[in-house]
Amino acid sequence: MTVSSAPLSPATEANIKSILAWLAMTRDHSGSDDAEQLHRQLLKLRGTPMPIAERCKLLDLLYDRVERLVKAELPGFQKMALPVANKMRLRIKRIVGLLEIMTQDYSIALTELLGPADNDSPHNALLRAMQCITWQIKIDHLVAAPTGVGLWRQLHALFRTARRHRLETLPDPRGNAGIARLYSDILLATIAQPASFSASELEFINDYIEGSPFCVELSDTPPIGAEAVFWIDLERDIGAHALIRRLPAAESQPLYFACDAIATEARRQLDELERGASAADLKLPPFAETRAGRGVLRRLADGWGKPARRRFPRRRQAYRANLCLGLDSLWRLMRHVGNPVPLSEWMVTNESPEGYALMHVGGDTDNLRIGDVVAVQAIDERHDAPWHICLIRWAISENPEHIELGLQLLAPRAIAAEIAQPGELDAGCVAVLILPETPPLRPSESLLTPPGKIERTGAPLILLVERDNLLIREIRAGNLDGQTGSIELFSVVARDDSV
Repeated sequence: MTVSSAPLSPATEANIKSILAWLAMTRDHSGSDDAEQLHRQLLKLRGTPMPIAERCKLLDLLYDRVERLVKAELPGFQKMALPVANKMRLRIKRIVGLLEIMTQDYSIALTELLGPADNDSPHNALLRAMQCITWQIKIDHLVAAPTGVGLWRQLHALFRTARRHRLETLPDPRGNAGIARLYSDILLATIAQPASFSASELEFINDYIEGSPFCVELSDTPPIGAEAVFWIDLERDIGAHALIRRLPAAESQPLYFACDAIATEARRQLDELERGASAADLKLPPFAETRAGRGVLRRLADGWGKPARRRFPRRRQAYRANLCLGLDSLWRLMRHVGNPVPLSEWMVTNESPEGYALMHVGGDTDNLRIGDVVAVQAIDERHDAPWHICLIRWAISENPEHIELGLQLLAPRAIAAEIAQPGELDAGCVAVLILPETPPLRPSESLLTPPGKIERTGAPLILLVERDNLLIREIRAGNLDGQTGSIELFSVVARDDSV
């Protein structure tokens, strides 16, 4: 780094040399062990008076180290259980603290870079401040936490500044996409409903968005002819919303964008994968080839291309319920009522015909995963209260002692059964659940299976149901109506019953 010709005080020169010496000494470091040292170097820089050019050069060097640290830590967040343990939260807090300081210091530098003096372009400071904020939002998504207060307002303000100075379309110093693309990517990630995906699925979504050629185009009016329209209010501390689900305030001046193009492309790529194309052929991350990956693509195509209006109002509740987690436990519970299975206790806070919102009260949550199947039973004086079969659609965890779930109702009850595929009887039977039709939500009978057990729809299956006697049925799996990393849900079409 070169310094300006203007004389610097001995204390300033000493601090600059100290920061540069630390950077040289830790050049090959990348782990979280450097977080505390990085924090000290940033505070040292903040407390050292110097010209803006020198400050930005040092800030850029420290930013490169923070970027390396964040990218090294993010993959570890994929394996976290919910709620996030205290030890992991402390690591996250250190990283977020670094990003907060970087955001503040670049924002402070901007006030001078955008002033009347002839300074270097503020583009780099704007871009890096926004990148630090988007990392914070993505970390909140990965740990199922609410987005930090003020983050969206800061991001909107920086983007508005970039537009005012016509800097949003400039590439970054490394030749990558600039501010407009960075802003577009975080908007797309947010309207995908990140609380409804696991951490590994969110990493795939982020990689998919970053590798996509599509960038949202903002306009003052809703795009004509678009089916999927979203809006943002740059004056408020919120992300984007689907126009069909929520209207902007009358006094606001929202910006609109459409996602039809990226939704259509996601659907095309999903069709290609279903026909046997590889992820490499489509220039997609390898996760796209997995059943869970294809399920994510399907949900992205629907969420971006056909955002759904809420069909039923939610009613506030306050009653306790037992929760049984996982297909194996549900199968044992439904096979013989009274079978001992792990249960946890929750408080139902609201409900609708489509599902529930619950808050954890007690019991083990170590194996909790978004996309897994659960059964919910209200705790009351009755011992025969029904078990409702649901899918975990979202999770929010603000601290290690608190977690909330959103459940999608699949059926009011289930029947434990086993399936075998003719010609593959040596492979043994697979434990499944039969879900009865529940119009209008689910007009036909459904088959809930572990992922990957039914290779193609339309194939004949032998269904065995053990009740008072043994019921044997031939069925066929119809449409794949739901798919996550934990389960698959098929409609049941042609069938021939016999005892």
